[in-house]
Amino acid sequence: MNLGLKGKTVLITGASKGIGAAAAEAFAEEGCNLRLAARGEAALSALADRLGRAHGVKAYIHTVDLRESDQVARLAAEAKDIDILVNNAGDIPGGSLEKIDEAAWRHGWELKVFGYINLARIVYAEMKARGHGVIINDIGAGGERFDFDYIAGASGNAALMAFTRALGSRSLDSNIRVVGINPGPVETDRIVTLMKKQAAARLGDEDRYPELTRHFPLGRAAKPREIADLMVFLASDRSAYTSGVIFTVDGGTSARSG
Repeated sequence: MNLGLKGKTVLITGASKGIGAAAAEAFAEEGCNLRLAARGEAALSALADRLGRAHGVKAYIHTVDLRESDQVARLAAEAKDIDILVNNAGDIPGGSLEKIDEAAWRHGWELKVFGYINLARIVYAEMKARGHGVIINDIGAGGERFDFDYIAGASGNAALMAFTRALGSRSLDSNIRVVGINPGPVETDRIVTLMKKQAAARLGDEDRYPELTRHFPLGRAAKPREIADLMVFLASDRSAYTSGVIFTVDGGTSARSG
């Protein structure tokens, strides 16, 4: 399927690893030029160099901390040429209300919730002025399943779901599409680390963490590329009438009653 993305430019935040790196590869395969943003310069540089050489696309890196408003503004100014924004950076901590104090809660939300909103605010205005654009928010199925022990993440994801639906409800009036993706567990370094901690606590051995995936659909977490491929399709004109909606990719887990 020709998605017609060749020559377009995409900005991906949290691009140095996990879903962000998989998205960079997927868009590069479609011929998109890349603007890759994260805090880790070495990993970004290696990824940009590899994808640029492999796919003949331009790949720029932006070392930024999206918790800082001035750095958000700088990134948006450096990436004024983008056709697609993929908001992906985030590290909201797990834990109950008793365990997540105000500082930790605010720290997590500054990156994911306000980072998404603040960058989208600037980029949306630029896209509106140019008359086109796509914003994809990688959110998380925690916003649909209200977990007592992931209260900060569940609340933050639910807020971003509402933000995506509200902005996307009328964005097509300006020829801009705004969509969200809610992945369930995805096989990233972060999830593996969390599952190792759970295995150590529940099974007495962190190396037994694969046992904890047995209850997942298909007995595994999603692959980062399975999320990235959906991002690429949603960014394309094959999905031109799609806006203000959230796509859940969790093997049906959120639809289960118990």
